[in-house]
Amino acid sequence: MPCAIMRFEKRKGGPATAIEKHHERKKERYGSNPGIDRERSCLNYHLIKPRLQYYGEIQTRIEKAQKENPKLKARKDSVKFIDTIITATPEFLAGLPEDRVRFYFEHALEFLKREVGAENIFSAVVHMDEHNQHMHICFVPLTKDKRLSAKEVIGGRDKLVEWQDKFHDHMSAEFPELERGQAAAATKRKHIPTWLYKQAHRLTDEMTEIRTEIESIGTFNAGKQKEKVLKLLMDWYPRINAFESKLKPYDDQLKIFRENESVYRLETE
Repeated sequence: MPCAIMRFEKRKGGPATAIEKHHERKKERYGSNPGIDRERSCLNYHLIKPRLQYYGEIQTRIEKAQKENPKLKARKDSVKFIDTIITATPEFLAGLPEDRVRFYFEHALEFLKREVGAENIFSAVVHMDEHNQHMHICFVPLTKDKRLSAKEVIGGRDKLVEWQDKFHDHMSAEFPELERGQAAAATKRKHIPTWLYKQAHRLTDEMTEIRTEIESIGTFNAGKQKEKVLKLLMDWYPRINAFESKLKPYDDQLKIFRENESVYRLETE
């Protein structure tokens, strides 16, 4: 079932620089995200390119709003910008021609421009160097009367369902094969955070390394190699146990994933 996907992440001013380095691929290494293929980073592109650094883009908009509305107060703990992730079911995007993939993201950007104001959006970058192609749209949550209010712009759980409904209607007008996914608010399921996925990938890669080391044990290097493998395992086991304990709050959602995977295998055999 192909679905259009949109997710909001509320951010305060502090993380702007770190997020910019990730979005704009300004880091030399991405240890926390091994899924990035740097050889494909040249294929990434902007639909809106920031003129300043992220923090400067944010402050410029807030200061301009303050001039128009002197009552605007931006506290240190205020949400200063929203990092919006736009993507779709991986198989859906992988099956589209390159020009249609670009149009998919352009069409999604038009939706955000209409809903939050084009003037509030300071960056829209498409990442083609990861397994699941996606776009990051960053905007400052300013209301029409120039107040900084993520609560009013994005809203709570009920409004998020409304957001998803409108986004689906907008995207399916051009891509009718897309279906409306079941809202998290309706299913009461917990969202599995991205960092858990990344940690799972790291632990899997480390297990692959350990297996490679075990397979390389031979007559002439047995003692030294066994010592190396033992050291790797002693470091790996405590972290895999800690990881499993962190998964417990998401047991129901993981069960759904496993059931869906089983159904998929049956349908494709």
